[in-house]
Amino acid sequence: MEENQQYDMADEMPIRRRRRGGDEEDKDRFMLLRNILNIIFMIGAVVGVVIWLQWNQNIGLIVILASMVFKFVECVFRFIK
Repeated sequence: MEENQQYDMADEMPIRRRRRGGDEEDKDRFMLLRNILNIIFMIGAVVGVVIWLQWNQNIGLIVILASMVFKFVECVFRFIK
């Protein structure tokens, strides 16, 4: 008997439990794109904070919000994988 197999008491049929991150045949086809978008987001967020703290808060806020757009796009790709 497999370790991830349990039995339903009502009809004695095995219930297969799928583990997160287990056997993924097709890894994530968007992984490279998601990594690139995450890098753009992180660089933009850091640059935005530096601009916010050193020079102009309005421009820093615009840079931070623009970098958040990349994060939202990355989340969309994560959900449609």
